[in-house]
Amino acid sequence: MSDVPPSAGRSVDPEGATEGATEGATEGAAEGAADPPRLRDSTTPGLPVYLSTEHWSLLGTRSMTWSEIMSRITIYLTVVSAFLVVLALTAQATGFGTPFRVMAVGFASAALVMGSLTAIRVNLASREDADLIRAMNRLRHAYVELAPELAPYLTASIHDDTRGLLQTYSLGHRRHLVLHVVGSTAFFLMVVNGIVAGTLGALIADIAGASTAVIAVVGGLSGVSYLAGHLAIERRVFAGPNDDERFPTPD
Repeated sequence: MSDVPPSAGRSVDPEGATEGATEGATEGAAEGAADPPRLRDSTTPGLPVYLSTEHWSLLGTRSMTWSEIMSRITIYLTVVSAFLVVLALTAQATGFGTPFRVMAVGFASAALVMGSLTAIRVNLASREDADLIRAMNRLRHAYVELAPELAPYLTASIHDDTRGLLQTYSLGHRRHLVLHVVGSTAFFLMVVNGIVAGTLGALIADIAGASTAVIAVVGGLSGVSYLAGHLAIERRVFAGPNDDERFPTPD
């Protein structure tokens, strides 16, 4: 095989070459904008390898994200359990007097702060997880473009809109959006934090000398108010249309 480039021995007109390259690039861009080339017609060597490498990278990122989230939730629940044990031992030693009440308010406040920070991270991770699923759906769309005969064997969706996202999450089974939200990790953590917030409100009302009925009402309102605020934050995280839908589900 010769090492001499094809242009050796020929005179080259720089201006002509520049004009030709410019015209070719302009025509190619116009044709590409009108009719983008399909992956099946691509001559790029190793194209499936590039796609699978990106797919494994997304899977690894998703695995590390949820590993971090589960670790943080475990730490939070462990701390809350330790608070309850300490309060039980304190009640045995000093009764339910002022020291117990002050300690209970302090522990509940600390638990609520930790739980709120953990909940924010879980909400962000849930949004990141949805984006990762959407990206993997696009890669499956590329697989089907390269080999259309693979389509009947794929359970997850090849579309990156909301319908495709839910199909991948539910592995093809119909699932109501409410059930998907209620069964999520974010909702579970929100309920735990709501219980802690209600308990904190009741403890503060008890220290203020309120009656039993008032304590119950304050505790309930505190828990419900926290849940409402958490839902508002979660909606802001997931709100807004997805303007980057490249392969929507056909109607």
